[in-house]
Amino acid sequence: MGRTLAAKLIESHLREGAMTPGEEIALGIDQTLTQDATGTLVMQELEAIGLDRTQADVSVQYVDHNLLQADERNAEDHTFLRSACRRYGLWYSKPGNGVSHPTHMQRFGVPGASMVGSDSHTPAAGSLGMLAIGTGGLDVARAIAGQPVYLRMPEIWGIRLTGELPPWTSAKDVILELLRRHTVSGGVNRIIEYHGDGLAGLSAMDRHVIANMGAELGATTSVFPSDEAVAEFLRAQDRGDDFLPLAADEGATYDVTDEVDLSTLEPLIAKPSAPDNVVPVREVAGTPVQQVVIGSSANPGLRDFAIAAAMVRGRQTAEGVSFDVNPTSRQIFADLTKMGATFDLISSGARIHQSGCMGCIGMGQAPAVGHNSLRTFPRNFPGRSGTREDSVWLCSPETAAAAALTGEIIDPRDFADKLGMTYPSLALPKKASVDTEMMEPPLPPDEARREKLVKGPNITALPDFPPLPDRIEAPVLLTMGDDVSTDEISPAGAKALPFRSNVDKLADFTFTVIDPDYPPRARELAGSGGHVVIGGANYGQGSSREHAAITPRHLGLRAVLATSFARIHWQNLVNFGILPLEFARPADRERIDVGDVLTLDDLRATLPDSHELTVRNTTKGETYPVRHQLSPRQVDDVLAGGVIPQLARGGR
Repeated sequence: MGRTLAAKLIESHLREGAMTPGEEIALGIDQTLTQDATGTLVMQELEAIGLDRTQADVSVQYVDHNLLQADERNAEDHTFLRSACRRYGLWYSKPGNGVSHPTHMQRFGVPGASMVGSDSHTPAAGSLGMLAIGTGGLDVARAIAGQPVYLRMPEIWGIRLTGELPPWTSAKDVILELLRRHTVSGGVNRIIEYHGDGLAGLSAMDRHVIANMGAELGATTSVFPSDEAVAEFLRAQDRGDDFLPLAADEGATYDVTDEVDLSTLEPLIAKPSAPDNVVPVREVAGTPVQQVVIGSSANPGLRDFAIAAAMVRGRQTAEGVSFDVNPTSRQIFADLTKMGATFDLISSGARIHQSGCMGCIGMGQAPAVGHNSLRTFPRNFPGRSGTREDSVWLCSPETAAAAALTGEIIDPRDFADKLGMTYPSLALPKKASVDTEMMEPPLPPDEARREKLVKGPNITALPDFPPLPDRIEAPVLLTMGDDVSTDEISPAGAKALPFRSNVDKLADFTFTVIDPDYPPRARELAGSGGHVVIGGANYGQGSSREHAAITPRHLGLRAVLATSFARIHWQNLVNFGILPLEFARPADRERIDVGDVLTLDDLRATLPDSHELTVRNTTKGETYPVRHQLSPRQVDDVLAGGVIPQLARGGR
């Protein structure tokens, strides 16, 4: 039986466990990635566990999220992160150098290597044949310290690509098609492995687009073979020697299969406010648009900007439309400028912003209420844009550029027909404008040990969480539906992000997208047994931010009862001592109301011995069977109050 590429990558990094779907395994990690919205907590965690120096082959800290310096707080974070990199032996990517994922591909990505990153879009590196997994920051901190990363062995989902993309479609339409078919939970506990003849027409950066948004399917990661497209990419980065050919065996057998004939795809778009709310562009044609944004880690390649520039060349954007462009790396911005494409964009009315995530994380470019914003971004969860009542659509650069010129959603094929335009032929450079000067290398060990962490007033200590009590008796503060995202639990945006290093202050934003009164109500109960919340299916989807676990825990959250959990958030809850429980009978969720008091008894004896528990609703006099999916290792962590207290007590 032939082996899949994903199985080969896992086997080569397996440290503990058996490769049986659903069983816990431990993976050795070669590289780590952190970014500034999550990295400050990682660096505080490294300090808490007493790290001397990174044990990974490569560890890189990027500054790409908190770039708007409206006051001193973001600048303080950057100074702290740089000092931590100098102390612990990490590379430091300066502000403006670029979004972590494409920049890491350019500078550090190596076929066959394993990587974890404190960003859910870390799997984008699977485009180079890497085993790249998004996790919470605490798991990344442990990997930096040389410890393995634990996860449940995923199923391997083989997606065969055939045919060739027709004009006016691109890689974004491939992943939107998969979201249309399988929804935001279709890839949970799966690795997506792409194979087939259709790969020949997809560049490494096209594959990045698809692998990046595999996170929106809930997948553990996505993997592409390392072939000539990868070799071409690495040669362009002056790193041709890093190429290693990797592929699945002939006749490899997959746990789950699907097939996409690329030649049958048409331009697609995700309607507000979910990445899987996908329809053909023609179905919503004529919808007025006020804002169009091109950029983000979901469409980060030079081609993605160049095709938009070619479409707007010699034309003006429609009146009343803000056309915003976020170059995803300084290198891509340089190449775009050398091509003359930057001039074409500016002349058309485009506004050029910093190289970074920007509007994707709600840091600027917030749209007006009641108006549509088309974005080449990966997510359109409610409020993520920085506008509470937003209307964000996700689409390809081709669809975005056509809308910028017409002021309405239009299929780019119909746009081209009206103008008699053929699909632009792009002459992209064979060699990139490689510039490594924006990357600060690690200090030598002796010099690094003399470095001190630089903490401004906004950088506070991590909270000290006590062990899980033997009995939880607490009221329900929130009941929620399906697909609650971490953006709704711990919002992004220019108001909240500057407090990523200040847990107590950031806690004031917790769940405010759902209930603005949650923080004060939770604080009232924090010292008297805390509280619980109720969720539906796929609870905690989206961003890997562990703030969505640590701030509710700071406010007294002791348990979450849900129908099912998104992988990273479930792990983050465990890491910070919050008990994640699943309803054995999903309909029981509807029987619980805000204010009901729930009780769990004998936890310290029951959790290690059984996956089945009973929750008593003392308000209604009812009981509900629930289960947990924790491994013995995770049970120990939860009982200890989280991973950091466990490590402090000498646990694993």
